[in-house]
Amino acid sequence: MSFVHPGSPEGHSMTDAELFWRASMVPRVEEYPYQRVPKVAFLFLTRGPLPFARLWERFFRGHEGLYSVYVHALPEYVLNVSATSPFYGRQIPSRDVSWGSITLVDAEKRLLANALLDHSNQRFVLVSESCVPVFNFPTVYEYLINSAQSYVESYNIDVPQCAGRYNPRMAPDVTEQQWRKGSEWFELSRELAVDIVADRRYYHVFRKHCTPSCYPDEHYIPTYLHLVHGPRNANRTITWVDWSRGGPHPARYGKASVTKEFIQAIRNNGTQCLYNGRPTTVCYLFARKFAPSALGTLINLTTTLLDF
Repeated sequence: MSFVHPGSPEGHSMTDAELFWRASMVPRVEEYPYQRVPKVAFLFLTRGPLPFARLWERFFRGHEGLYSVYVHALPEYVLNVSATSPFYGRQIPSRDVSWGSITLVDAEKRLLANALLDHSNQRFVLVSESCVPVFNFPTVYEYLINSAQSYVESYNIDVPQCAGRYNPRMAPDVTEQQWRKGSEWFELSRELAVDIVADRRYYHVFRKHCTPSCYPDEHYIPTYLHLVHGPRNANRTITWVDWSRGGPHPARYGKASVTKEFIQAIRNNGTQCLYNGRPTTVCYLFARKFAPSALGTLINLTTTLLDF
């Protein structure tokens, strides 16, 4: 059981190479020799504190055995939570991360690999310290576990911030027509997560040629999935974000902006998308960016709109 349920991720001393090798192992026997309940792995990528930990604790409460939590913070940071928190003991061995560099991709692969060690983890969601859920856990769980596709935004448009970042030296592994961009905040099935962790070919291309102004975290996974798993990706994100103000970072919402109507508008904003081939208005399960000052309002909404 220590193989299929490895326990706290804090305990291992594997290097990245050892971790990725171990995590990429896939049983060829389809039936599990134990009672397996599929779980959703929540991968928190943060520099330090988790200002919305209390909100997430309420979100997870009562659903033990259906989720796993993994936290990648800066190596010198120690997450301080109570022993009863779902975040307790869930901080993985990490490395320094620099915004806009390949180290962000390394951190994402590190989170995926640690989560893959638990064979019950079936879906994998990347979130940041400024992300919050906009639906309750049962809704999120059913949506992801029953989905036939993964959710990674993937597109190519002829603007400097997208097609303009392509480096011709990536060819022939990645051509200009194959180049893609998308939101860093992904949701993946277990099969796609394994392939991303195991990939060396395209990772090395991005490590070598997607430098400073390229932002590998916005291009590596969208491009890889387009090349290898196109039909298995829904080509959309399930994390709402507001880029309407322009600039290198999205809008940030604090206490004054966060109301019941605001969260309701994120949940039902008139957008239609496809879920398992059918139209739906439930397109976003999470949202960002929120400032710590919004915590109190969001906590109050858990007993009404958010229903957790």
